[in-house]
Amino acid sequence: MNIQTLQKTFDSRTELFSLDQYSAYRLFNGFIEGQGNLVVDYYGTTLLIYDYQKKDFLDNQTLNFIQSFYLTKLPFLQTVILKRRFSKEVEEKRGVFLLDGNPTREITEFGVRYAIDVLLNQDAGFYLDTRNLRKWLLESMAGKTVLNTFAYTGSLGVAAAAGGANRVIQTDLNKRFLNLAKTSYSLNGFPINKADFQAGDFFKNITRLKKENSGFDCVILDPPFFSTTAAGKVDLVHESVRLINKVRPLVNHQGYLVVINNALFLSGKEYLAKLNELFVDGYLEMVQHIPVPLDISGFPETKVRPLPADPSPFNHATKIVVLKVFRKNTH
Repeated sequence: MNIQTLQKTFDSRTELFSLDQYSAYRLFNGFIEGQGNLVVDYYGTTLLIYDYQKKDFLDNQTLNFIQSFYLTKLPFLQTVILKRRFSKEVEEKRGVFLLDGNPTREITEFGVRYAIDVLLNQDAGFYLDTRNLRKWLLESMAGKTVLNTFAYTGSLGVAAAAGGANRVIQTDLNKRFLNLAKTSYSLNGFPINKADFQAGDFFKNITRLKKENSGFDCVILDPPFFSTTAAGKVDLVHESVRLINKVRPLVNHQGYLVVINNALFLSGKEYLAKLNELFVDGYLEMVQHIPVPLDISGFPETKVRPLPADPSPFNHATKIVVLKVFRKNTH
């Protein structure tokens, strides 16, 4: 790690955003910007350093260098937290303080307030790579009904609610994560209907909603890369189409199905080929791709390492598509 690398990547981002204590951005993505296994984000006044080393973790000298650089550049930073993804210690995965302080409890994005708890899980609980999707939801959901599956802390649903959606149902396996979504609602003055926050297994929830003949103008499908429960399996490399077909009956005629696939080793062309199989019957069509922000994907002048699989025509391994659904009895 050297100061020239940090300076170059920092300078590239100053053209993109206003560095302030209310926002959240990626400052360094080492996987593509020259220092593998290191990622640096900031959320408000909190700097997060992610160490993805599987062994031989970043040493104290390197960590001190990194935090000193960003503390100098961003004087509003008050807290520095290190997360070691592959540590055997749960506390190290969730984060340990390098600089004590009060971690940021909320950020603002496109005028919407989001509650965050950077120590809640091994990530920050708020995904920066879906920022442009939140903007699309904010601009496109007025008057619509929305189902946000795998909601996690609910940021996509919060964006839809801020965009004027008539109703947003947030579902996730973990009630603790959904509670943070409720806090975001409170920050924005949205009413909290407990029935709209549904904790439980994805497969069971979807089956129940189908039995209730539920229909939504927009369904958001943002599953983890891989997970299994007693009710089913999520596998974004091999079974992404199956998940789409699982929720497709819940989308109203000419409604939207927003699908996010973050499988690192699934190329963009392979993924589109899988989607194209669904378009043959004419009841599902592509509306648009939503790109990942440049602070996540990297800039032409800062990229020095390719991703494991070529994401093109997407700009990152997080592949976001908006599909339109047509119902057979109305098409």
